[in-house]
Amino acid sequence: MAYHPAGTSRLTATPVPTPAVSLPTHDRRTERIVLLILSAVQFTSIVDFMVVMPLGPQLMRTLDIGPDRFGLIVASYTFAAGAAGLVASAIVDRFSRRGAFMTLYAGVLLGTLCCAFAPTYHTLLAARVVTGAFGGILGGMAMAIIGDVFPEERRGRATGSLMSAFALASVVGVPIGIFLGTHYGWHIPFVALAVLGLPVLFLAPFALPPLRGHVNGVYAHPLRSVVETFSVPNHLNAFALIMVLMIGSFAVFPYLSAYLVANVGMTEDQLPIVYIVGGALTLFTAPWIGRLADRHGKLTVYRWIAPLSALCFVLITQLPAAQLAFAVAVFGALMVVNSGRMIAAMAMVTSSVEPQRRGGFLSANSSMQHVSSGFGAYLGGLIIEQAAGGRLTHFGTVGWLAAVATLLSLWLAGRIRMAEEVGADNPEMSLAAAAEATFDVGEPMVH
Repeated sequence: MAYHPAGTSRLTATPVPTPAVSLPTHDRRTERIVLLILSAVQFTSIVDFMVVMPLGPQLMRTLDIGPDRFGLIVASYTFAAGAAGLVASAIVDRFSRRGAFMTLYAGVLLGTLCCAFAPTYHTLLAARVVTGAFGGILGGMAMAIIGDVFPEERRGRATGSLMSAFALASVVGVPIGIFLGTHYGWHIPFVALAVLGLPVLFLAPFALPPLRGHVNGVYAHPLRSVVETFSVPNHLNAFALIMVLMIGSFAVFPYLSAYLVANVGMTEDQLPIVYIVGGALTLFTAPWIGRLADRHGKLTVYRWIAPLSALCFVLITQLPAAQLAFAVAVFGALMVVNSGRMIAAMAMVTSSVEPQRRGGFLSANSSMQHVSSGFGAYLGGLIIEQAAGGRLTHFGTVGWLAAVATLLSLWLAGRIRMAEEVGADNPEMSLAAAAEATFDVGEPMVH
């Protein structure tokens, strides 16, 4: 007997009525509190992920490891996040958003604390795997809460405000983490992050609504849930958009610091200025872009910003030796348009899935983000070469690759539909369910 998802008749393969998803209506005060909690959590988790990279020299020296083993410390977070996102996509919608969110954040803080007290390379590697497994799902869960709490007309603004946490992490969190690590040892930034996150964890049960409207008590087998998530055409369009964006971005961003020093002529002491200015600009522009997306439409704003980001990728990867001010201006513009296109894209992606599937879908989306980010960084490393004197060559080629990927995303973005557009009278059936409806009707197939 074939396995059938919940809500489907075995004989007719027609939908069986299931409890309607009725999410609570929240007032503006609740929305602001939810956004504040989510932003605080995003800030600590982003700093936790980013601060490891500038601490590389200290980690290699104190743990007596080479660049390859340090690279594994960085990559272990991403790999664990990708794998955990796939697992979570099968089961996360069975729980309330608040309970799942608190559990994931507690896991992140536990992993961060383990990093702080890791005495050896292997224990630190294990701690990064734990942190990545929880942290990789946490971002998707935050977006699921945004989708549940904020109506469509305010979702872009909420997404922009949430993504401001990334800018704040660049402006404040990472520089402070570098300072603490430089003067007091690499363990201290992780201690500080764990201590900073504890009050937020304790406040979350009182600040976040339960958000159980998506829980209907009728579930498919976990493996079937994964298949369903990855076989709905609209989901695949959303995944394709995010993957193309991540591959293009991460083919460029991991190598920008080395390029600015080796090719443009900046000093390592000047690098923090670039990230602080870029992060500060993003901090102010992200909420504004989110409001524009709500006012003029997410797809419209995406089509405004994406070509600008393609242009910035070409410019930043072909900078000649230049003055600091010019390099900072181009980098700042890239940060603004890159975050702006992600705000519009994530608002579209969040709206493309039904509420009862949102948690699993966005966990899978988070997994796709991490996997494609790693692939983009690997692809960029294959193209870029280091010439005599340390200069990077073929970086311009990577910039063109990122620009082409960005322009391709314009077509992919146009293929995404909001869940409401599909309509209750004409529900979009997954490819797996369509196949089952076609062949499993109690009659023999004719070959």
